[in-house]
Amino acid sequence: MPDAVIALKDVTLSLRGNAGMVEILHGISLTIGKGETLGLIGPSGSGKSSLLMVMGGLENASTGSVDVLGQDLTAMNEDRLARFRRDHMGVVFQSFNLIPTMTALENVATPLELAGHKDAFDRAAAELETVGLAQRADHYPAQMSGGEQQRVALARASAPRPDILLADEPTGNLDGANGTAIMDLLFGLRDRHGATLVLVTHSNTLAQRCDRVVRLTDGRVDDTAEARAAE
Repeated sequence: MPDAVIALKDVTLSLRGNAGMVEILHGISLTIGKGETLGLIGPSGSGKSSLLMVMGGLENASTGSVDVLGQDLTAMNEDRLARFRRDHMGVVFQSFNLIPTMTALENVATPLELAGHKDAFDRAAAELETVGLAQRADHYPAQMSGGEQQRVALARASAPRPDILLADEPTGNLDGANGTAIMDLLFGLRDRHGATLVLVTHSNTLAQRCDRVVRLTDGRVDDTAEARAAE
């Protein structure tokens, strides 16, 4: 695939559980192009979130290669991985993962400050306005609804203008109206910044908005084939 942003080859993932080693991913090979939107679907426990974490360097592949923006993530230590994510990736979790002792503005500004942007708070304020939360900038996560917290999380992920956005069930904890609003924001941010978007979802509506859909079952890509969202 030309302009491949993410390329996985023969990736496996094994993690130690209470009963010993558990094989999570089995020989995953997958390529994602620049600016593409890819949906990862499948039943609970199929390995979707684990695969997303491997793409982001948040889980280390047991075997195989994970090439992101021309860099081999499996060859990086934790410090290099953290810097790589800071400079190139935005990650949105189902559980929001906001810092409870920071305001919305501070939550969004923090990754910008860590990246050395002197205008971190100005950019954070502009991003909060983009997601419709300018009036909530000084509020703490506990003072906001779930939908508002997820919008802050989206603003935080997109403010550094990442090359890649990874979203793990971004609408999973939200009701229908808030989920639809977050979907619109997520794809709007993708369109605005030209990022490659990979998302895990159980929502058929969200999957249908993706350029391509990959279904996982028991840690494997179904029949080594990729399903179109329209199917």
